[in-house]
Order: sequence, then structure tokens, then C-alpha cells
Amino acid sequence: MAIPVVAIIGRPNVGKSSLLNALTGQMISIVEPTAGVTRDRVSAFIGREDHYFELIDTGGYGIVDSDQLSDHVERQIIQAIESAQLVLFMVDIRDGVVPLDEKIAQLLRKHNLNVIGVANKADNARMFPAAGEFARLGFGDFLCISALDNINKSVLLDRIFDELAHLEPATPAEPTMKIAMVGKRNAGKSTMVNAIAGTERVIVSETPGTTRDAVDVRVEKDGKTIIVIDTAGVRKKNKMADSIEFYSYVRAERSIRRADVVMFLIDATVPISQVDKKLARFITAEHKSCIIVVNKWDLAKDSAATSDYEDYLSKLLPGLKYAPIAFTTATEAKNVQSVMDLAAEIFKQTTTWIPTAKLNNAFEKIKAEQVGATKRRSTGWPKIYYVTQVAVNPITILMFVNRPDLFDDNYLKFVVNRLQAMLPVEEVPIRLLARAHRKQ
Repeated sequence: MAIPVVAIIGRPNVGKSSLLNALTGQMISIVEPTAGVTRDRVSAFIGREDHYFELIDTGGYGIVDSDQLSDHVERQIIQAIESAQLVLFMVDIRDGVVPLDEKIAQLLRKHNLNVIGVANKADNARMFPAAGEFARLGFGDFLCISALDNINKSVLLDRIFDELAHLEPATPAEPTMKIAMVGKRNAGKSTMVNAIAGTERVIVSETPGTTRDAVDVRVEKDGKTIIVIDTAGVRKKNKMADSIEFYSYVRAERSIRRADVVMFLIDATVPISQVDKKLARFITAEHKSCIIVVNKWDLAKDSAATSDYEDYLSKLLPGLKYAPIAFTTATEAKNVQSVMDLAAEIFKQTTTWIPTAKLNNAFEKIKAEQVGATKRRSTGWPKIYYVTQVAVNPITILMFVNRPDLFDDNYLKFVVNRLQAMLPVEEVPIRLLARAHRKQ
């Protein structure tokens, strides 16, 4: 059975994103006083026992967007309405009924939807009687809540589950892999997400900074569920225009941390920037499996010389030398399927458990190479007695050694490079931990 969809619909600044965050108990949507912060459909699953529903936050209906994205936002709202089994029609109790509320009411009646009216920003019980005015919108009594103060949150959740009780219970499929789409602004991340999903799931525009929230898009592929996370485009901190851009950047970082594989999009039409280098360093520091996706390859000056461009990337992004490189044109969905197949292969590598005997055999060969022995004689030679793998994603290897302080970054990099060459994990990062071995 499909998971029921509950969409939050309302005009700008009535508190839709605050409600999504309150009901999920997580800071998922960006909340700001600025009207029109939310543009894409942002969603999360909420469950009680064996009953679940997907809660969708939408942009403000009727927003006059400074980036000329109003039509895009409205299309996302209509798609949410058309997929919903239940709508939370949200209004601001302090403003009373305004013309946009009446217009939204007409839209909902046109779609003949099951609707719960929600009057937000009712900070105390003295304000509740004012909600009576909203009954004339045609959806009965509106429930008074305060999303920021959690007033009547549990009452609203009870109402939602009661309205959906007649549906067969369903549980969302556990994703087999999470992919984060990251890159600087206008690299083509949202276009790539839509190409993977096969539908206009997120807004695509030439306007820089269109995506703000981190948007989870669930994709079914070969009977498996994959989550593709679209993130806001990153730019230099000193060029961030406002707190919205800062929160978008924080969510992009969080998306990298929770991803199994990162698709790092590079715009082939412009030189590698400081922002690209910064993102590469962050991915490397987090030990994340990564595919460098060179997008807009059809527009590049010398689109035939892929090997030259690979050398160019290796020099400027040395920390990601392990990452495979793919060339795409997302607007035409060119090579998108092969990139998804590559992501599956990378995920297989980073979740590999290497047999202990095979791992120790590889280390014996590395020790025999005696790299750096001359330099280290004065302070001591790093000795590895025994190794074992303790985690996957990233592959993490614990080394029992004579003195951990002798294992500097250069030596660890050498060991990692040799392991990647000798074991079936050549395209994913390896994390090495050194612990002093206690002799008996």
C-alpha cells in the first residue's frame, strides 16, 4: 500500500514550515520571517504504531517572488494537492480571513479534498474564539495551534491519524542508499535530481540560489528505494546575502554527513573555484564516498578531451583522487543512468567487509616496502602488529601499533593509497585508526 500524503497548504508566512518541524520534531524546513523561503516540496514521514503518513511542506500560495519563481512554486503546490489524501489548510489567527485565504479555499473545494483547518499563531487560549471567523471558508471549525510553542500539536496529530484511519496501514520502505547532490550554485543539481526521478520533483531555474532547503526525493530503482537529496548551491561565506543562505549551507553540510554517496557536481563551463575546493575538502574530511559529476559537458570548450579534464581535476582537487569522474548533460538526462549504476558500485565498495586474513596480508606487503625508513630512524620506526576492520561506510581499519605518534598524515596517506590499490575498494575512502599495542 502507498503511504498517505498530508499536504500543508496556506499563504506565505502562516507558519507551514514551523508546523512541519514541530510535527516531525526535527529542523527540516528553513524557518525565517522572510516570505517565500520554502519553494520546493519538503517532506518527512511521521508514524504511530504501524500507521505512517508523508507530511509535505509547500511554498506560500500566491507569493510574489523576487526571483520570478512564483509559477514554479505554484506548480509544486498543485502537485502536492493532487497527491494528497488530506490537506492541512493553514491560516494566521492574528490576521483573520484575508483574500488569499478565500482563494485557497476555492482551490481546495475544486479538488474535493479532505481538509483540516488549522489556525496558527494562537499563542494562548484567549485567542481561540477568534478562529470562529474561519468557519465561513467552508471547512468547519479551525483547530487553534501554535507551531512554535507546540500548543495543540498532539491534538492535531490525533486528528490527522483519525482522518487516515480508514486507510490500510503502510510502512515506508527503508532506503538502501542515500545520495547527496552537492555543488556550487547553478551547477545543475536540481536538474540532475529531476533527471534521476524522471519527473519535475524540484524547481529548476537559471536564477542562482533557487534551492534553499535540503529536499529528500525518494526514487524506486530495480525494486529498491533510493533517497536523492537535493541541496542548496554553495558560495563563499562572505558573499552569503542573508541568514537563509547560511541555513541552506548548514543543511548542505548535514546532507553530506548523512549521505552514503555524494554526487559532487562540477560545472564544466567555468573554472574550478574556491567554493569547489572547499566542498572537496569537506567531503574528504568527512571520509565520504564520492562521484565527481562533471555536468554541462556538452557546453564545455573541448568536450572531447575527458582525460585532460580528469588530470585538471586531479591537480585542483587532490583530496578526491579516489573518486571516480563521470561526464553528464543533466538537461538531456545524458549518462544519468550510468552515474546511478556507478553510485551503486561505489556503495557496494564502501560497505565491503574485508576478511581479516586478507587485510593483514595486504599490510604485510606494505610493511615490506619500508617507506620512509631512513628518515624515521632517529625517532623510531612505525610498526604495525595487527589490523582489523571495525566499520564500513567509510571503511574503517584499526591498527595495533608500537607508537601511534609515529603514524603521521603522510605515512597514513601512503598506507591508504596502497590499500586502495591492493583491495577491491579502490574508489572509496579508507579511515585508519592507530592504537598502541600492549605486549604481553
